Amino acid sequence: MSIPTMEMELSTKIAQLELVSEDLPAVVIIHNILTQTVEYMSPWGQRILRTNLQELKDMGIAYFHRFFNPAEMDDYVPRIMQMIQENKAREFVSFFHQVRPSADDEWQWYLGATRIFFRDADGLPTHCITFALPVEQAHYINAKVNRLLEENTFLRANKHIFAGLTHREKEVLTLMGLGRNTAEMASQLNISEKTVSTHRRNIKNKLHAQSSYDVTRFAQAFDLI
Repeated sequence: MSIPTMEMELSTKIAQLELVSEDLPAVVIIHNILTQTVEYMSPWGQRILRTNLQELKDMGIAYFHRFFNPAEMDDYVPRIMQMIQENKAREFVSFFHQVRPSADDEWQWYLGATRIFFRDADGLPTHCITFALPVEQAHYINAKVNRLLEENTFLRANKHIFAGLTHREKEVLTLMGLGRNTAEMASQLNISEKTVSTHRRNIKNKLHAQSSYDVTRFAQAFDLI
């Protein structure tokens, strides 16, 4: 298939989307994978971001940094790139992300889903499509997503500390998170109470833990309890 024909086919697919985009309960975005630019965004999305399609195209890769919270991008962008590299039919990546039209506006949560939209003559992905569904501000899921975001931030900030714990220290940390006392730990792990006390002290020092809450939060974040 020639390049002009490929461009016509892509334009036709986008034109078909335009016909129904205003009837969909989600913002529709087409990204050019090769240039990392916006190829199309439904009018609803343009209104939300207070911009137009030409301005979005001219932004290039700056589009991502202008409107999206980088805290979530670290999670879903690698998954999207892996999906594109694997180039599997019918695969998609779903994710929560925050969007705002400007730094003066509050972040708004969206549930997104991205999949490959168009491939070249060799079958390689060139464009992907994303549907972004706004999550109501009053919806209970907002609080849950915020907690997940905080936990992911905590994980990234402390993964090097967790990696530095020995296998035994992780076992003791698990029991500390469960509220076991020194005697109970010694009995369960078949070690002396003195050894348990040494492990507890070392763990608190490594975690910079000031309270049992700090210990429990760490154990929960890394799925020890």
